[in-house]
Amino acid sequence: KLYVQAWEEAKKKGYDMRADAIPIQSAKASRDIASDYKYKQTHEKEKGHYIGCPSAKDDPKLALAARAMALQNDRLYKKGYHDSKTQIHIPVDALSVQAAKECQTLVSDIDYRQYLHQWTCLPDQNDVIHARQAYDLQSDNVYKSDLEWLRGIGWLTEGSVEVVKAKKAQELLNDRLYRTRPEQLQFTSITDSPDIVLAKTNAMQLSDV
Repeated sequence: KLYVQAWEEAKKKGYDMRADAIPIQSAKASRDIASDYKYKQTHEKEKGHYIGCPSAKDDPKLALAARAMALQNDRLYKKGYHDSKTQIHIPVDALSVQAAKECQTLVSDIDYRQYLHQWTCLPDQNDVIHARQAYDLQSDNVYKSDLEWLRGIGWLTEGSVEVVKAKKAQELLNDRLYRTRPEQLQFTSITDSPDIVLAKTNAMQLSDV
């Protein structure tokens, strides 16, 4: 008991150790080194086993294999469609087909412009040249017949509603008729007012004198 009494008393006082003590600094450094080694242990083991690219997508061989697999899957996915797309038969007298044909006929420019017959003769013959000019003139007349029929429809006669409306609008907007100057008005004075009678009397008296 007397042998361990000093040790017991030292334990009651606690430890007095500074943070910058050499043993503490050494322990911290050893702990950091061990922690860094444990952290990089898996990385050190896997060194030399890399494929040479940051990821599998950057590897040309893996990317080529993935592309080939995608193309193969796409071909297999569309195989049924390509096999069955040539087996569809639409009847010729279907309503949709007939409507499409009629619409195409109405829209077609070939049916709208009816060209006359063109002879297969020598191009330097006089009768062929005159006939071709006559055919061109006739074809141009036929082509412009609708325009000749429409010419003159847009003409407005005198006294029509549009012309009268335009004249009334012009009169309303005319500043000369709307604003009459005072000097253009014809003023007349009352003949029997006192000042007029006095003026006339004075004029007669001065005339007699």
